[in-house]
Amino acid sequence: MERTAEMNQQPLKGVRPNIVQSIRAFRVADLQQAAQEAGHHFLYANLAQAQSKQDVLDLIAQQFTFPAHFGKNFDALYDCMTDPLHKSGPQPGFVVVLEQIPAHAKFDKEAREQLLDIFRDAADYWGDRKVPFRCFYSFL
Repeated sequence: MERTAEMNQQPLKGVRPNIVQSIRAFRVADLQQAAQEAGHHFLYANLAQAQSKQDVLDLIAQQFTFPAHFGKNFDALYDCMTDPLHKSGPQPGFVVVLEQIPAHAKFDKEAREQLLDIFRDAADYWGDRKVPFRCFYSFL
C-alpha cells in the first residue's frame, strides 16, 4: 500500500527522461502533479473525438494552444514541439499526454505510428539538449 502511494506521488521517478511510452498504470492527474512539482511543462490532449489525421492535428493544436499559423501537418507538429520552444529560452522539461488516440480506418496503424514518431523525434531533440521530454499515450 505504501509503495503504491509513493509511486503515485513520484510517477516520473522510474521513467527515462526522454521517452514515448504507453500510459499504462499512470494516471493523468498524477503525471500532471509530477510535472508541476518538477517545474516541467504539462501538455495534454484528449483525442477521443478525432476521426481523421486532420482532427487529431486540430485537437492537439487546440489543446496545446499552438499559434494560429500552425500548419496542421506532421512536420508542423514536430516544429511546434521543438524549435520555437528551444529558441524561446531554456526549458525545464516536458510531460506530454496523448489520451485516446483513435484506432480505426480513418486513423490507421500507420497514422498512429507516424504521430508517435513525431513525439519520439521530439524526445530525441530535447534529449540532445539535456531536457527531459516524456510522452505518454493511450489508444481509444
